[in-house]
Amino acid sequence: MSRARQPPLVTGISPNEGISWTKVTIRGENLGTGPTDLIGLTICGHNCLLTAEWMSASKIVCRVGQAKNDKGDIIVTTKSGGKGTSTVSFKLLKPEKIGILDQSAVWVDEMNYYDMRTDRNKGIPPLSLRPANPLGIEIDKGRFPQKDLEALFPGMSADFTSENFSAAWYLIENHSTTSFDQLKTAVANLKKQANKKNEGSLAYVKGGLSTFFEAQDALSAIHQKLEADGTEKVEGSMTQKLENVLNRASNTADTLFQEVLGRKDKADSTRNALNVLQRFKFLFNLPLNIERNIQKGDYDVVINDYEKAKSLFGKTEVQVFRKYYAEVETRIEALRELLLDKLLETPSTLHDQKRYIRYLSDLHAPGDPAWQCIGAQHQWILQLMHNCKESYVKEQKGKDIFFPMVDLDSDVRPSPIGHLSQTASLKRGSSFQSGRDDAWRYKAPQQVVFVEKLTKLVVSQLPNFWKLWISYVNGSLFSETAEKSGQMERSKKNARQRQNDFKKMIQEVMHSLVKLIRGALLPFSLREGESRQYGGWEMKSELSGQWLTHVIQTVRLSSESLTALEIPNDMLQIIQDLILDLRVRCIIVTLQHTAEDIKRLAEKEDWVVDNEGLTSLPSQFEQCIIHSLQSLKTVLDCKPGEASVFQQQKTQEDVCQLSIGIMQVFIDCLEQLSTKPDGDIDTAHLAVDVSSPDLFGSIHEDSSLSSEQRLLIALSNCRYLERHTFLNIAEHFEKHGFQGVEKITQVSMESLKELDQRLFETYIEFKADPIVGSLEPGIYAGYFDWKDCLVPAGVRNYLKEALVNIIAVHAEVFTISKDLVPRVMSRVVEAVSEELSRLMQCVSSFSKNGALQARLEICALRDTVAIYLTPESNSSFKQALEALPQLSSGTDKKLLEELLNKFKSSMHLQLTCFQASSSAMVKT
Repeated sequence: MSRARQPPLVTGISPNEGISWTKVTIRGENLGTGPTDLIGLTICGHNCLLTAEWMSASKIVCRVGQAKNDKGDIIVTTKSGGKGTSTVSFKLLKPEKIGILDQSAVWVDEMNYYDMRTDRNKGIPPLSLRPANPLGIEIDKGRFPQKDLEALFPGMSADFTSENFSAAWYLIENHSTTSFDQLKTAVANLKKQANKKNEGSLAYVKGGLSTFFEAQDALSAIHQKLEADGTEKVEGSMTQKLENVLNRASNTADTLFQEVLGRKDKADSTRNALNVLQRFKFLFNLPLNIERNIQKGDYDVVINDYEKAKSLFGKTEVQVFRKYYAEVETRIEALRELLLDKLLETPSTLHDQKRYIRYLSDLHAPGDPAWQCIGAQHQWILQLMHNCKESYVKEQKGKDIFFPMVDLDSDVRPSPIGHLSQTASLKRGSSFQSGRDDAWRYKAPQQVVFVEKLTKLVVSQLPNFWKLWISYVNGSLFSETAEKSGQMERSKKNARQRQNDFKKMIQEVMHSLVKLIRGALLPFSLREGESRQYGGWEMKSELSGQWLTHVIQTVRLSSESLTALEIPNDMLQIIQDLILDLRVRCIIVTLQHTAEDIKRLAEKEDWVVDNEGLTSLPSQFEQCIIHSLQSLKTVLDCKPGEASVFQQQKTQEDVCQLSIGIMQVFIDCLEQLSTKPDGDIDTAHLAVDVSSPDLFGSIHEDSSLSSEQRLLIALSNCRYLERHTFLNIAEHFEKHGFQGVEKITQVSMESLKELDQRLFETYIEFKADPIVGSLEPGIYAGYFDWKDCLVPAGVRNYLKEALVNIIAVHAEVFTISKDLVPRVMSRVVEAVSEELSRLMQCVSSFSKNGALQARLEICALRDTVAIYLTPESNSSFKQALEALPQLSSGTDKKLLEELLNKFKSSMHLQLTCFQASSSAMVKT
């Protein structure tokens, strides 16, 4: 489908002002392809189409109508180009009213009035029989005011029939700008007119010429008759007299008509010469006509005239004709050079290139103009590409180019830019303040603007280049008539021979395009020798994934445009390779930047815990990963003809390692937050949750969190990460086609579990060690001795104190996350039971009362924490009881039972926390 012509453009009008019905000449560009293509012409808003006369694509003649506006544009409308524009305007003047006695510079020329109805000249009044132009040269009316001339020549007149005729007035009025040579011609014309008046007598003689000849014939007859009658002697004297008269008459006639006959012969020769000039005026006027038509741009007329002259006079033997035909050939050779220069001139439209090629072909220009044009276009495109690169490299330091505002959440643009935005609440039950507003306007890097400009340049220039080659191949550059069939065959033959050369041209353009883009975005992919030619950019920092995504979309659109030209895929494969490398690089850079963003999440931890013991950190981490993957969706999706970004094993490994690295970065972030000393906690950056029911309480708690509380929060986050977040992220990885998701999940889970175990051990160490350490001093307080003690009256205070401490741990854990209670309490009970078993086994011997006291305290502790007992803690309690002597009497057993009931009754309120009916037991 051919491209539409450019809209008409009016660049000049002459004259540029005048009254209604003034004849004007309009000049411009793309004013139509012919009279039928012109469908509209308005001047100052008035339709002038009826009076329009289309002369050429750059010239129209018409008359100005009665417009309403005093000044307006000249608008030309064509079928091929539509409604045009104007760079000039026309000023409509109001006509002056002329009275019946006022002088006017407008009159009707009656000398050449022709009556179309009667097909004959109308009668001319006597006063008009005088010559209209006595000097016989062109009249050029001056602009001298009539009043000034009347004052300069008082009493005189410019009318040459008047008695007061003034020649000076006449010359000033009618020939003020006439050259001196034309005035000399006028003098010669006046002399000729005077000589015609003096030839009146000679004309009389010319009128009686037949009478003289009749007289001579009569005398000759008389002479013959006299000879027949034999009266020679009688009439001899008479005959002699008549002969003398005839001789004198003949001599007189010769004398009278010698000048007339000489002029007649000269006139005949001149007439014959004029007949020759008139008959062959086409050849004699052809050199001048060629010059004029070349200046007007009417090359078709020149070519037609040249073909006609060549067929008529190409092989003539007449010297005059050969001389003029040689002059024609000289003009045609200059035209060939002119057309070749215009053909190789850049920039040029495809239409003009085809036109010039046809002209040169019709003129039988040497060589192959079409191939020369293809070569020139190829070099011009390459030069444009390198000039584009050089200009942007020079401007890289000095200017900031702003990219237009883009709504990144909508899909309005054909090349949307991915953006990691945090627009929703990242913490369940709360809202998160994001930096969305800061991302509405982008400052485009110079490399991105360069790639857009470069691809636009190639996409705009290469189609015409490719279409020119297609026209060259199928011979459509020439006419389809039989006369041009030989040219078409030669063109097709030349095209077949030059297919490889053109393929190299296309490949060179593609290679230059790809290498220039690589030099701007992937300089490490160029060879050492290519960096200087295609590189030169200052890489202060690598482009972000968002800009790389935009560049990929730009290159994809360019590839689609080139594919639509039906260029063979093997020539465009290098662009597909570039797109694949850009996609891989975009994924790598995006994942690297994601790791950096996740590393900074530690600064956003606000330590506000929800009902499940979680902060916003796990949700922020998950959202960050999801947004990162969403920004890569267009990059990961394969367009027609594109290969999977994960087809290379190295890419799979790199992406897998980067994904594992992202997970590890977040795990390290958790560890850093949980193990940070109290004095290093920075609360200045903490975001306040405005939806929290206890706003000021949250701030107070956040600013006074202990290290044990941070450990518990970190453990709660780890638990949620293991059971939900990491699994969700794995699903998103699989959804986006990532390879090695199982490995990513496995390695990340192992690392997370290791961190969880370390944090748990640290917390147990903080909480269990003080309780375990207080058992032995409490048992032997007051110099207590198992061998010598009183009858047990109840559980001693050291055990109650230990239980209170265990209850405090339970309360602290339950406040953060009730799901952690079984795990923490079981481990604390294990530590306490193990220590108690060790102490009982270290006693050498027990008295009866001592054994009863020890059994009472062990059983009290065991029964109290029974819900959190594990096999390990059960074993410790069993070992402790086995180290004691068995109760022998029923009285002791009854006393033990009474004391246990008393203990449980007295501490019923404190022991309520150990009476949960359904608590999940977690094995450590």
